This record gives sequence, structure tokens and C-alpha cells, in this order.
Amino acid sequence: MPKKITIEPVTRVEGHGKVTLILDDNNKLIQSRLHIVEFRGFERFVQGRPYWEAPVLVQRLCGICPVSHHLAAAKALDVIVGVGTGEGLTPAGEKMRRLMHYAQMLQSHTLHFFHLASPDLLFGIDSDPALRNVIGIALKHKDLAVQAVLMRKYGQEIIKATAGKKIHGTGAIPGGINKNLSIQERDVFLKGIPGIPDIETIIKWAYDAVQLFKDYHAKNRAFIDAFATFKSNHLSLVRKDGALDLYHGVLRAVDSEGKKILNDVDYQDYLQYIGEEVRSWTYMKFPYLKSLGMKNGWYRVGPLARLNTCDFIPSKLAQQEFEIFKKYTGGKPSNMSMHMHWARLIENLHSAEVIRELLLDPDLQKDNLVIKGKKTNEGIGLIEAPRGTLFHHYTIDANDLISMCNLIVSTTNNNEPMNRAVHAVAESTISGKAEVTEGMLNGVEVAIRAYDPCLSCATHATGKMPLEITIEDLHGTVLDRKRKN
Repeated sequence: MPKKITIEPVTRVEGHGKVTLILDDNNKLIQSRLHIVEFRGFERFVQGRPYWEAPVLVQRLCGICPVSHHLAAAKALDVIVGVGTGEGLTPAGEKMRRLMHYAQMLQSHTLHFFHLASPDLLFGIDSDPALRNVIGIALKHKDLAVQAVLMRKYGQEIIKATAGKKIHGTGAIPGGINKNLSIQERDVFLKGIPGIPDIETIIKWAYDAVQLFKDYHAKNRAFIDAFATFKSNHLSLVRKDGALDLYHGVLRAVDSEGKKILNDVDYQDYLQYIGEEVRSWTYMKFPYLKSLGMKNGWYRVGPLARLNTCDFIPSKLAQQEFEIFKKYTGGKPSNMSMHMHWARLIENLHSAEVIRELLLDPDLQKDNLVIKGKKTNEGIGLIEAPRGTLFHHYTIDANDLISMCNLIVSTTNNNEPMNRAVHAVAESTISGKAEVTEGMLNGVEVAIRAYDPCLSCATHATGKMPLEITIEDLHGTVLDRKRKN
């Protein structure tokens, strides 16, 4: 009798989702799906609002990466107010935004790796769930936990200094920014004060984190390289010279062998290249490259994709680590899901180096913050959010009210890859087994967590969120149930 296994909710991710697995009479996997069970509706309820409100409104999508939505919306509105797509801002305006954005990358990557992902690595997928969490990290790896807290605090404090608040700030406005960075503010981050490390310490900790993963990888190569590994396309922004750029660039996509399938195109034309498929069993769409079609055109975004698409990283220490990363796969793209963590930590190091470079730039103290040109009625803004490429597209009417909004968030771009990762893990660990164990249950979640998904970009809940797996036959008879709190 066929059986259905349900994992609900998926834990240690942002938002709410569930996984269903269908097994045949011999317990062989025949179907796997990652369901997003919430509906947000932001694309609808921003309609009718004045366009200049968008950078503040859309941040309410997420409490972890509001800066990414803030800046993607601001970049779209730059086009509407006639500034252009990245190069048209004043030096102070662009560099203040970049400082805000790279601080966002630093705090988000730090949060994900140390608080959400590292318990699986440091304690093991099969370890006691009472220990396998952030509290366990604090108890068993105190120095690491303290560093993670201070690194994230450092990023959040820069966001406050550039955006006005740590969460849901107002710093970016159409055509620029609404404040500069004073010398006093700058020196806090350059030299440090009690409770906020100096930038050199942040860079050292970020570098040490890369070494931590590399050491773990060397000791657990078989697991890291095989877990949820599958071939895919990869997409991201890159700078026009091919460098990694997390704030602005052109769209590039490569296949699993590194061949360019989208060759540095202007993202204002994204609708020519990217389509979105809707499926009945989830509220999240499935983007794909039109040239390859819905079946073969799906792609990954995020840290792994960015290191697979770019040619180099424009900072010294991160470039050295990038060369080691690329050498491991002979220069070809890595298609190993767990290498997402490796790539994420290299980006974290790069973000710290960029923050130092920006803090030393005197343009941040200039007063020319905003510029405007001839207004148009449509604008598209893209940015590399921590979780991947983020699309914001707006049109306005004659009364300056938003008439259309289309958002393709990073996790939406990763929808098909996450489903493939779930299937790969379930097929290797659950398929053919009669009993569901804690390790099997968590293994499916580990595959999803590698993508650092923001499943609803981000709905919040209160109270307990237990995870329960129930095995039923197709008539609804419960055959087995596992539950954890």
C-alpha cells in the first residue's frame, strides 16, 4: 500500500513550509515535493500606493533580509525617476548603499551559517536534536558563538548607521540616499568600541570561518561532496568585467559545465529571458530560462551560483579562497549543494573586505546624496540578496501610484533546486526503508537549509513549532508517527 510521509514544518529556516514524500508498496520513493503553504500577496497590496513608498513597504516581506528588498526596490525606482540602473547615482549615494548592502550580506551569512547550519555540521545530522541547535553551539563552542554574535551585531550596526534602523530602515530613496556617514560613525566601525569589534577583527573572524569549513570538508569529504548533489544551471549578477558584485551588474547564467547560456544581458530586459511556471501544490512559482524551456531551464541562485558564474572576486583574501574553491572542481562549476556553505563563507569574507574599503573612502562624507532625471513609468531593480538574485519590477500610473509589481525573490529562483535536493536526499536515505529515523528526517531539512531559504519572505509565528512526520496509507490510516519539539 503506497504511503505518504509529511514533514511539517521544516525547521531552522525563515518562514513555513512542509515536505511530502510518496512511497510505493516496497517503500521506494516515487514523488517528493517541497510545499510553501503561506500566501503573502505583496505584489497586490502595494498597488495603489505612491511609488516612493515601495522601498519601505516591501521590507515587511522579511525581518532577516529587509535591506535586500529595500535596495532592490530603490534601484527600480532609480530608473523611474530617471537616474538609471546603478551608475547614475552620486558617489556618496551609491557607496552608502553599497556599505548598507555588504553589511547586510555579512550579518545574514553569519546568522545562517553559525546559528542555523553549523549545528548539523559540528554535531552531525544524526546527533541528539536537544544539542543540535544554537544553544548547543553556545555550550560546546563558546568562542565561535561569541564571534558569530559580534559579527552579526557589527553588520546590524552598520545597517543602522546607513539606513536609520537595523530592521526596516529608510536610508535608500529614489535617486540616492538620505544621509551620509560621519567621521565619528565611520571610526566606530574602523577602530571599534566596547561591544563592537574593529574591522580588522571582523575580517580575521570571517577568514577563520572559511578555514573552519575547509577543515571540516577535508575530514568529511565523502559526505559534503555527495549530499544532495545534482547538475544544474546557475544564474547571478556579475560586474561588467566578470567580477563578483553583490550590488549591481549584468545577468549571467552558466550550465553545469560552465558554458554561458545567458551572456551578460541587461536585467531591464529580464522578461525576455526568464519565465515563471505555476504549479497547483505550492504558493511559490518556478522560474526558468525561456531559451531552455520549463523542463530544462531551471537554475540555482545564491552564493554557490555566484561563485560559479563570476570570473574573479575583487578583494585579496576572498580571491585567494575563490581560487582554492575553483581548483577543487577543476575550474568547472560546483554542483554540490553543501558547497553552498563554502561559497557563503567566502562571500562573507569578501563582504568584510569591501566594508573596510568603503569605510576608508572619503566619498561617504560628501553631502551630494540624491540625483533625479526625467521620470518614466517603469523600472526594474535587481540585487544579489544573501540567498540569491532578487528581482523587483514596478510600473506607475499618471498619478504616481504603483499600478503593477512583480517580485521574484531569491528563494523562488531556488524552488526547483530545493525540490531536487529534497528528492536526492530522500531517495538515498528514506527510499526502501521501513522506519523513519531522526537522522532521515533531519537530512531532508539539511538539504533545504543549505539554500538558506526564506520560504515566505518571511511570515512570523508565535508559540511552539513542533516537527512531525506521519506515515499514512492512501486511505489515511496512520502507520507510524515521529514528532519533535
